[in-house]
Amino acid sequence: MRGMLFVLCVLWTLLEAESQKPSDCARWCPMNSKCVNATACRCSPGFSSSSGEIFTNLLENCDDINECAPPMAVSCGKFADCQNIEGSYHCECCPGYELASGAKTFKSESENMCQDVDECSSGQPVCHNSTVCINTLGSYRCRCRHGWELKPGFQNMQPNTTCQEMAFPPWTPPPGMQSQTLTSFFEKIQALRRDFKPTLAQGTIQELIKSVDDMLHTPGDLEDLSLPERHKVATHLLSELERVLRTLAKAMPGASFTYKSPLNTELSLKIQEQGDKQATIGQSHARMLLDWDVAATASDSDPTMMGILSSCEMQKLLAKASLELDPEKKDKLKNTLGHPVYGTRSKLFSAVNLVFLSNTDTEHLDSPVTFAFSHPTKTTEPQQELVCAFWKSDERGGGHWNTTGCWTRGTGNQSTTCQCSHLSSFAILVAHYDIQDPKLELITTVGLSLSLVCLLLCILTFLLVRPIQGSRTTVHLHLCLCLFVAYAIFLAGIKNDGDWNSQVSSHLPQNPRPEGSPAGCEPEDFGSPGLRCRLVAGLLHYCFLAAFCWMSLEGLELYFLVVRVFQGQGLSKRWLYLIGYGVPLIIVAISAAVRHEGYGRDTYCWLNPKSGFLWSFLGPVIFIVLCNAIIFVITVWKLSQKFSEINPDMKKLKKARVLTITAVAQLFVLGTTWVFGLFLFDPLSWVLSYTFTILNCLQGFFLYTLHCLLNKKVREEYRKWAGWVTRSKYSEFSTSSSNQTQAHRSSESGM
Repeated sequence: MRGMLFVLCVLWTLLEAESQKPSDCARWCPMNSKCVNATACRCSPGFSSSSGEIFTNLLENCDDINECAPPMAVSCGKFADCQNIEGSYHCECCPGYELASGAKTFKSESENMCQDVDECSSGQPVCHNSTVCINTLGSYRCRCRHGWELKPGFQNMQPNTTCQEMAFPPWTPPPGMQSQTLTSFFEKIQALRRDFKPTLAQGTIQELIKSVDDMLHTPGDLEDLSLPERHKVATHLLSELERVLRTLAKAMPGASFTYKSPLNTELSLKIQEQGDKQATIGQSHARMLLDWDVAATASDSDPTMMGILSSCEMQKLLAKASLELDPEKKDKLKNTLGHPVYGTRSKLFSAVNLVFLSNTDTEHLDSPVTFAFSHPTKTTEPQQELVCAFWKSDERGGGHWNTTGCWTRGTGNQSTTCQCSHLSSFAILVAHYDIQDPKLELITTVGLSLSLVCLLLCILTFLLVRPIQGSRTTVHLHLCLCLFVAYAIFLAGIKNDGDWNSQVSSHLPQNPRPEGSPAGCEPEDFGSPGLRCRLVAGLLHYCFLAAFCWMSLEGLELYFLVVRVFQGQGLSKRWLYLIGYGVPLIIVAISAAVRHEGYGRDTYCWLNPKSGFLWSFLGPVIFIVLCNAIIFVITVWKLSQKFSEINPDMKKLKKARVLTITAVAQLFVLGTTWVFGLFLFDPLSWVLSYTFTILNCLQGFFLYTLHCLLNKKVREEYRKWAGWVTRSKYSEFSTSSSNQTQAHRSSESGM
């Protein structure tokens, strides 16, 4: 037994001695490591310790190395991810991709054969049946089918997108409007909405346009509405049409659609998934060029849609709408016309073009949109131009035309090119700029009013004052009568307020107009003054010509009086009437027979300068003024001679004063002050404008001063009338007092 214990002790000692050798392994190496010697360990490949690959600390561990952590020491290539595993790594294709070999993993970029998986053709129902599956690079999306719209609470282009069949959007009448025409129209709209099916969207759009046309073509009681109420209806109609057409267009299965109604309303729609940098759309009324990014919507992945609705019938609701110019336009006009614009009047000269896109955020576009709008040929008059304008709604529900953010780039070939930085409803307007100085207009009104009073006093004087009766007085009387009537008509009806209610870019689509179709719409009664304005223009033509004829007779009478004083009297009354009223009647009759449309302008009831029609007035006036100017010079010369013969001792200053007064008086009698008007080629020449206006507006005042106040016989007759009135009032007062006294005495007697 003792021997056995001894042997065991020897063996244990030998083992311990052996373990103390330098080549012995350490027994304490942790997991994922191997011993190096009796005092050190080494981590296995894919593992490391905090002290490095070899460590001697008994507390160290070998941790896994994450080869996929940045900075990555390995590369898996495109469409692949690095996956770390215990002690190693491998590469896997990203979701939506798989290896062409069918394997699941690979080791390096050189082995990368990842390719896209078409989830939509895998046969599994990855999208809801109300949507269309769209394969994307490495994934897929679900989009509503044509004629379907998102269910509330869902988003488009998501794997869980769910849609419902599209419906005709609700459309209610404008609030506060009582109209049988509107009621009938919205009954048709409700019927269209009730019977709507997405597969019949194209037919529904056509019926909608016809319904709008019918309402506007026969507006019925809409014509009885005030202008603000009409403009409210128009604003509501345009905004709702845009919303409804945008919705119905999304339900259409086709890529494009063009429709022309029997009343010349045209709709063009264009729908496509994606486009080039620029997109175009057009029809006979309008064409549009824009960047594709402007038409598309960032938040909606539906096919991009753009459309133009051009309506001629819409003019009836928008007639006589005001035009507001932006400050930049006003400054430009001031520089061009050389005078501030005090007012603007406009009329529609093209179809009203409603433009709409998939993108509804169109108040401030990243790049401008270019338009070409068709219209009839128009030769603008001075202070007129064709402008691009858009319909701008206001806070009261109405609207007006505005030019802010729109620029006219050129006119030619029966169309005008515009650029706008926003979208709305657009039209071409003929704008007339009123540059009439308010001060000058006030002078005209006050001067003519004063002249009317003075002319009336002249007429009464010439009729009632017997000591001055004669052929000259007859001429004075009829001159004043013609001027009185002309001035009265001028003040009452000269303004036509009642009746006046560049080549196209080569990048635009050049769609030819159908044969026989008009170039745009008929303008809003532009250039066709009404009967009232034509009548006013004709009467003014006759009255002013008659006044000038009587001025010529004034010159003849003056010539007979001064130059041929010893050769008999002047013309008889019969010849005076034939010349004074017959000559202008012949001129006006011939003018009206040859060119009756020459009477009346867009803004004033006067002769139209087109085709030289204004010369039917200017010609006779120039002839009479020149003749009277010659008579004026001869008269002044003869008077100076007679003053010298009658009283050679008259002082030069006194003689000059008498001659000056006589000459100035004859200037107004003979109408030679109208010479200033003949030289008024530029209406912005304020010196000539003020001179001409003041001198001729006060012609009645000067005639009354010369023929009445400065006439000794007339003044004596005035004194007699004044004395008679005074005596009459005194007599009435005396008689009244006497009657009162007698009555008082009678009452006393009675008492």
